Amino acid sequence: MLEDKSQKLTSVEQLGEFGLIKHITQNFGIKNSTTELGIGDDATIINPENKKVVISTDILAEGVHFNLGYVPLKHLGYKAVTVNLSDIAAMNATPTQILVSIAASNRFPVEAFEEIYDGIALACDKYKVDLVGGDTTSSQSGLLISITAIGIENSENLVKRSTAKPNDLLVVTGDLGGAYAGLQILEREHTVFLADPNMQPEMEGYDYILERQLKPEARTDIKAILEELAIKPTSMIDVSDGLASEILHLSDQSKCGFRLYEEKIPMDSLTISTAEELNLNPVMCALNGGEDYELLFTIAPEDFEKIKNHPDFTIIGHATDLDQGNMMVARGSGELITLRAQGWDAFLNR
Repeated sequence: MLEDKSQKLTSVEQLGEFGLIKHITQNFGIKNSTTELGIGDDATIINPENKKVVISTDILAEGVHFNLGYVPLKHLGYKAVTVNLSDIAAMNATPTQILVSIAASNRFPVEAFEEIYDGIALACDKYKVDLVGGDTTSSQSGLLISITAIGIENSENLVKRSTAKPNDLLVVTGDLGGAYAGLQILEREHTVFLADPNMQPEMEGYDYILERQLKPEARTDIKAILEELAIKPTSMIDVSDGLASEILHLSDQSKCGFRLYEEKIPMDSLTISTAEELNLNPVMCALNGGEDYELLFTIAPEDFEKIKNHPDFTIIGHATDLDQGNMMVARGSGELITLRAQGWDAFLNR
C-alpha cells in the first residue's frame, strides 16, 4: 500500500480529523479567479463570473472500483480526480474546482493519506483546478474516495447528451480498449502473486495500457481543439463504461439511433495484441471494457471537412432515426449487430 514500508507510520488518531485535513491540504494553492474562498472555512465560495456552473460527483470504492493489491495510492488519488474532470470535459466545460471526501479504516496511516493527496495535487497542478474543500471520516470497510468536480463555462459553449440529430456524425477521441486490456494484465499478475509471492510480475512491454488503467487522463484539451476547428458538438459524453454503453446513453437522451462501424473503432496496436494474447476479442474490449475516458460526440454533417483528417479524432459512425435502432456494422460482412450495454455497472459487477 505504501511505497516505503520501512518507515515508522503515523496513526490518524495522533493528528485527529481536523489536524489530518490541515496536514494533507496545507500545500494546495488557488489557481482560478472564480475561487473566492478555498479550504479553511465552513464552505467554499465560488464566483461564476456570470457563467454557468457545471457540477459532477463520483465515488471510488475499494473492492469495487480499485484493488490496492496493485493500485498505488498516488495513482489512485490522481485517477480519482481525472475521472471526475472527464465528466466536466464531456459537457464542453472548463474544470475549475474539486472537493475531496475520503473514508478510510484504521489500517490507513497518515502516510497513506499523504500519498493519495500527492496524486490529487499532481492532477490539480496539471489541470489547473483548485482543491476547495471536502471531508475525512472513518470507515468500517476499507477506503472510499468521493470527488465533486466543478466547472465554469459560458452557456453557449455547453453541450448535453440530448441534442444529437439524425445524420449527425459520431466521433471519438483517442483510442479505446486500452484501459480494459491493462486491467486484465494487472489482474493476471496479481493472481500469480497471490499464488506465489516469490514470482516476479511480468509487466514489461505493457506500459501504455497499464498507464491507461492506472493513470488515465481527462480530455480537457479537446474543447480548445474543437474551438480552433470552429466545431461545436451537437451532443457529447465521456467513455467511462464502454463505447456501446455510451452510444446507448446518447441514443436514449437524444431520441435517435446510431450506426457504428466496427472497422472504424480506433485501437492501439498494444491493446489489440494484448487482447489476442489473453484470448479476448479486441473489439469487445473497446465496446464493453470502459475506463478509457475519451470523449464521444456528434457533429453536424457540414463539419465533416473540418475534422476528417485530424489526428485526435476518428469518425466511427452516424446518427439515424430512432426506429432504426443502435447497430454495429460488422467488419467485412456488413452484418448489423445490435449494440447492447455490457460494460461496467457498479451494482452488477460486485
